[in-house]
Amino acid sequence: MNVRLPPTASLRALESAARHLSYTRAAEELFITQSAISHQIKHAEDIWKVKLFDRRGRNLVLTDAGKALAPVVRDFLSALDQTLTDLGRRGESASLKISMLPSFAVKWMVPRLGRLKTRCRDLEVWLSTTEEVTDLNYSDVDVAIRLGLGNWPDLYTRLLFREYVFPVCSPRFIERYGMPESPANLLRFPLLYRHSNDICPRWRDWFKSADTEIPSLPKGTRFQDTGMAVQAAIDDQGIALARSAHVADDLAEGRLIKLFNVFSPSNVAYYLVCRKGREHDTAVAGFIEWLYEEAEIAQEDFDRVGKGISPK
Repeated sequence: MNVRLPPTASLRALESAARHLSYTRAAEELFITQSAISHQIKHAEDIWKVKLFDRRGRNLVLTDAGKALAPVVRDFLSALDQTLTDLGRRGESASLKISMLPSFAVKWMVPRLGRLKTRCRDLEVWLSTTEEVTDLNYSDVDVAIRLGLGNWPDLYTRLLFREYVFPVCSPRFIERYGMPESPANLLRFPLLYRHSNDICPRWRDWFKSADTEIPSLPKGTRFQDTGMAVQAAIDDQGIALARSAHVADDLAEGRLIKLFNVFSPSNVAYYLVCRKGREHDTAVAGFIEWLYEEAEIAQEDFDRVGKGISPK
């Protein structure tokens, strides 16, 4: 085979620029200058004798050659990175880096980590929390737990559990303000909100499930993170709209109570994802086995709570 390959730096510049369709963002990602990105891509073009990008006004677009080569380069770099990572891990103690939402980590994963340590004594676990979707092809994360619809065809994806959405508050809050008599009656109480996005539960959706029409929602404190809203409810500050994974333990231990037996399944669920093939790695497989034992128990509790039955 006589094909001449550009340096790895040129391949990484091409891959990043093709993904972002921006030399500027590629430079920021790779911690080099925009001029360096341009130079590296020009070097690849000279070696391959093809043009990879065109300018259309202010927009950067891939040429036909760029469209053909970019995914090949991406797969090559991903395989190279993974192989080098696996080689580096040989002879070391098993470790696992797991990415998830901050609220899920605090309210569900962290309380259960002691049981994982008992099961996998030699496994070193690193928890990484972020509100952004981690790109597993370009990070050192081994496994992620995502909240969504499960539509990630390029990854190994497995349903973890489904949830229910319902209002919660502390027992002391009820002692102070009294028990709401109906879903509509909640509008007289201080409600706690999480900043809206495509996956967080919304009060309007819950009221609709409760067959309650509301002209407008009252003003209330808004939180960036669901776990913060739940903690505020525990601290008697108002009524939060929660997902069962965030409050199952708090309900079981009496820190929170569920208001109304409104069966309202969440429109999204939690999934475990990793790069295809990684699910067979020893550390990942051991974690998955433990995780699904915990998830099965949790799902039973979520189903009981969602249907208005006290958790075990």
